[in-house]
Amino acid sequence: MQQVHWAFKAFTLVFIILLTQLQAAHALAIEHSNTPLRLTASSITKIKLTDWMYINQSQDIEELASLKMLKNSRQDWRKLSRGDMRKIGAKNTWLSFSIFNHNDHLSRMIALDNPLLDSMKLYHLVNNKLVKVELMGDSYPFKQRPLQSNLFLYPFELQPNETHTFYLKIDNRGSLNFPLVLWSKNDYSHAIESQSLANGFQIGILIAIGLFSLFIALASGSFSYSYYSGYVLSLTLLVATIHGIAFQYLWPTLPVVQNLAIPILIPIALAFALMFTEKVMLLKYHNKPMLLAGRYLAVYCLLLSLVISFIDFKISLYLLSFSVIAISCVLITFSLIQVIKGSKNARLYAIARIGLFISAILSGLIYLGYLQWYMPAHTPVMIGLTFEVIVMAAVLAVRYNDERKAKLQMQKKALEQAQKLQQNRDEALKAEARTNERLEQMVAERTLELEVTLRELNDANQKLQQQSTTDSLTGVKNRNAFDKRLTAEGRISRRQQTSLAILMVDIDKFKEINDQFGHLAGDLAIKVIATTISEFLKRPTDLVSRFGGEEFAIILPSTDSVGAMLLAERIRQAISNLSIDWDNNPISLFVSIGVSAAIIETDEQPTQLLEQADKALYQAKRNGRNQVCLFSSD
Repeated sequence: MQQVHWAFKAFTLVFIILLTQLQAAHALAIEHSNTPLRLTASSITKIKLTDWMYINQSQDIEELASLKMLKNSRQDWRKLSRGDMRKIGAKNTWLSFSIFNHNDHLSRMIALDNPLLDSMKLYHLVNNKLVKVELMGDSYPFKQRPLQSNLFLYPFELQPNETHTFYLKIDNRGSLNFPLVLWSKNDYSHAIESQSLANGFQIGILIAIGLFSLFIALASGSFSYSYYSGYVLSLTLLVATIHGIAFQYLWPTLPVVQNLAIPILIPIALAFALMFTEKVMLLKYHNKPMLLAGRYLAVYCLLLSLVISFIDFKISLYLLSFSVIAISCVLITFSLIQVIKGSKNARLYAIARIGLFISAILSGLIYLGYLQWYMPAHTPVMIGLTFEVIVMAAVLAVRYNDERKAKLQMQKKALEQAQKLQQNRDEALKAEARTNERLEQMVAERTLELEVTLRELNDANQKLQQQSTTDSLTGVKNRNAFDKRLTAEGRISRRQQTSLAILMVDIDKFKEINDQFGHLAGDLAIKVIATTISEFLKRPTDLVSRFGGEEFAIILPSTDSVGAMLLAERIRQAISNLSIDWDNNPISLFVSIGVSAAIIETDEQPTQLLEQADKALYQAKRNGRNQVCLFSSD
């Protein structure tokens, strides 16, 4: 009986364990009915997860808890099909896949190569327990991504006997293009380096061509290069946006710019392409109807770029697709018509346009799932864009070469005509020269005599003028020069509304110097003081003149009372530090200075300003000499 009892207990324990496993398996099946991807250490390091992905058919579930509460989940989940990936617009769309690791410690990374996805909420469950939730997409700031990359990356670790289940809630205005790949971290690092190198090489080529064309346009004023530069630079920004590089480096905190950049840049690029076509194929001279059609379409594209952000996304997507296809067909038609007419530039242009058009169609078919090529959907159109930009640069180079040759030919003809005219002119000049040679000899003789006479008169005039304006004793200007300059500076002050300052300087106790040491000592004192004052006048417009016997007057244009007082005090201090020797007798020199400054308003005011400086001088004398005094009406 005891053995039966223990057998019953063992049977009960095994039954409970089996029942628990069945319940766990049933719970996992209720979560979703997908077949998990089984990983081992020998599994390939790059696995496309599309074959293991399931989609939920419900469209009104917003949280994982609500998804788990659904009944009959087996009927709500089905395999992700190509038709699902071709649909435009995904709202509350749930995708799921599972990964089972048997007995290895593995490190893996999920990579989504669709930088334009609006929003994805990733739920990571390990053995049916939620361990992490991540928000990704260009509707969120760039720094919110788990890894700072232009692609959407999610790294995770797998322990033995773990089942990792992922639920992805997708909200996207575009196609449900979902190139989800499971990578090992090392292999992904090598792959992303190659991809980054290719993207950087392409964008670098576009930037180099665009900036080179811009510099040529600025240097030459060529509209062809201006439009081509605008076209290439707008394409460069468009390519950087498509790759997610612009969002990473240019506007990482502005998701709204990322969402609006492509719809706005496409019509701008089309407008530049139309204007460039007009110039490079010379439609103004060859085909007026094509010229008008191109200009109307360019205006349409510019208007579309302004209003596209206010239009519903589906409508704007169809509108942009129609505009791109229609304008591409129009441009190809223009080029083919010009090819038929024999235009050399149109051949290369047509090749570039047709190549871009075909590559765009291929990208569209890959994006919508009609072509199952093992490459990102944007790869063909990126190759086509680069090819088209390079060929267009060749078109511009050919045209520039043709224009250069035409200009050289015209210059050659103009040079030949100029040479003929020059020959005729030379003959006429020779005849005229022989006629005038004798007359010129006579005139030269008379001119030489006149020049000598005029030079002598000029020297004499300069000496007289110098003598008439310069004080013979001190070498500074005299009273006559002072009066003329005062009148002129007064008019300048009145016209420019700038302050004019006048300093009156008088040597203190000059009569005692004359009486004690003689008039020659007084003359020496006057000359020393005149030299000292001149050393302080640095500006060409400043003027010092000998006003009287021992008085000097200084004109300071564009100087207010503060600046005039400062200069006067420096002059006074410098003179007070002087000491001249006369017959071994030291003579100390001191001056009193009167200052007056104002903005001239009338013709009589300069004279009044001089009188005010003179009054300030006598006030300095009355105050004890050897000082500076500013005129005040008080």
